[in-house]
Amino acid sequence: MIWIMNFIPQITIALLLTAWFTSHTNEIKGKGFFKVVFYMPNIITAATVAILFHSLFNYPVGPVNDLLKSSGLVDEPYYFFTSKLASKLIVVFIQFWTWYGNTMIVLISGVLGISPDIYEAAEIDGANGVQTFFRITIPNIKTVLLYTLVTSLVGGLNMFDIPFLFLKGGPDRATLTTSVFIYNQAFSGSYLYNRASAASMLMWIIIAALSGVLFFIMRDKEQIKMDKEIKKAKKEARRAAKGGVNQWQW
Repeated sequence: MIWIMNFIPQITIALLLTAWFTSHTNEIKGKGFFKVVFYMPNIITAATVAILFHSLFNYPVGPVNDLLKSSGLVDEPYYFFTSKLASKLIVVFIQFWTWYGNTMIVLISGVLGISPDIYEAAEIDGANGVQTFFRITIPNIKTVLLYTLVTSLVGGLNMFDIPFLFLKGGPDRATLTTSVFIYNQAFSGSYLYNRASAASMLMWIIIAALSGVLFFIMRDKEQIKMDKEIKKAKKEARRAAKGGVNQWQW
């Protein structure tokens, strides 16, 4: 749930920023500066981010509580860390804020690999920016999108550092991920290595199965169809050649 809730806005914002930075119609000044700013959260270590957000949402004194009180939204400080929903949403936001810049850079690198001649032809044909993005850019970066989906899936299902460092999986296991559960079983006083190993193997099976589903969904149907036609043509050519040889021998 945490991965899905952070990945949907992450890929959406990354695609919008990619379309903005790679637009051939609207030239933006200072693109490099904005790319660095958006990518910066990914450079900060997880421990630093966890401490930062723990301080921001601290109770009873913290910047977020001070802002809520000064704006009149709440009368008393709100204890975010005892709310399951609030804690989960904070972890979701941290994951989104940390990784959307990295996703954006990966998508931009994929777009830059597309031949400019295709965009020039689309512009001559009268295609607008939206049509160009959905009809040219997205189909041509399908491989990069698949890479982003699979790596994000693997990273999301193995999420450990932020949930563990932020609230150690609490409150009431609201932010307890599989990796935190495995760590608690093996190294947090329980020393149940057999259970941790079993959970790790189950997690590997789930990741492999879901990755296979993603590969199947995002397969290039046109390329597969073309490959089948080529194989069929080769078989027919071999049969024809074999028939010609048999006829010559007869």
